[in-house]
Amino acid sequence: REGRGMSWLRNHKNLVCRLAVGAAALSLTCFIWTGVKLYRDRKVLEAEIAARNHGKQYEVQEDSMCSFSGDVVEYKGKQYRRNSYVKAILCMGIDRSGNMTEKTTTGFGGQADGLFLIAQDTVRNTIKILMIPRDTMTDIMLTDLSGNELGKDMQHLNLAYAYGDGRERSCEYMVEAVSELFGGLKIEWYMAADTNAIPVLNDEVGGVTVTIGTEGMESRDPALVKGETVTLQGKQAEIFVRYRDIHVDHSALYRMDQQQQYIKGFFEAVQKHSVKDSGLVVRLFDRVQEYMVTNMAKDQYLKVAMDAVGSGKLSDEDFYTVPGEGVVTPRYDEFYADKEALTPILLELFYREIE
Repeated sequence: REGRGMSWLRNHKNLVCRLAVGAAALSLTCFIWTGVKLYRDRKVLEAEIAARNHGKQYEVQEDSMCSFSGDVVEYKGKQYRRNSYVKAILCMGIDRSGNMTEKTTTGFGGQADGLFLIAQDTVRNTIKILMIPRDTMTDIMLTDLSGNELGKDMQHLNLAYAYGDGRERSCEYMVEAVSELFGGLKIEWYMAADTNAIPVLNDEVGGVTVTIGTEGMESRDPALVKGETVTLQGKQAEIFVRYRDIHVDHSALYRMDQQQQYIKGFFEAVQKHSVKDSGLVVRLFDRVQEYMVTNMAKDQYLKVAMDAVGSGKLSDEDFYTVPGEGVVTPRYDEFYADKEALTPILLELFYREIE
């Protein structure tokens, strides 16, 4: 005997058909709305870029940097050879929503708010850090909403990440842009981490002690008052590393001092706790796997970390900053690297003089 359910469906076949058509229409509408939203958001991004170009007030000078694309560089009558024992590692702190394990649509992968090129000396087991302003103007690869490459244009360096897929492709665009900015310097490895990983790492080492040097940070947390020495806990660490007053010109440049202080304090905390906890460094990386994208094998990035921990305290002499000039446009801060002044820094970090 025919069941009640089948009988009801037979008697109300037209109603079922109308419901099915309605559901399909609703799904199609949602899909179209999502596509339109992505398209509109993308157009907003393109409009902002166009507006920035229109308001540009800085005349870009011809490159005065020698080429670093080869093993040998000639500079001021001397020859330098790339030190094969020193590896270049581009580290990126990514401001994005969503998990770093997920690929994204072009334009939604986040931006590289913190940029550091590490020079790892694999013989001396030391590291030095070259800090790169996120607002550096340089050629980056542009893509459309489908990820098709449109060619290169001079934009803010940190946007190069957004034009990728939020993972490997974004990292590769960043590596390519930084390499070209540095005269073709070969960058062997990259590591990108979501800024949401900062509190996780911070608390794993028992907090990082810093002195607050920026006014206004107390608006984000009442304990972060200028002049106070604080052991950062939880979200305080992310606030300290990321905070800047967007109403102050070149606040992203000034924020690099906070980031340098935090990096030094973090490694001090790691060194302190590693004395009694030999598994700390391994555990730190295990904790942030979901926040991280890298082309390095585990043993490679663990060696970098071990070198940093074992080399003693990171001092101010271990930090370098890309020299250049900050320019304020009607809508954006822009930074233009001084290629001539940058050349001896790259030679010091990655090359050795040929006798």
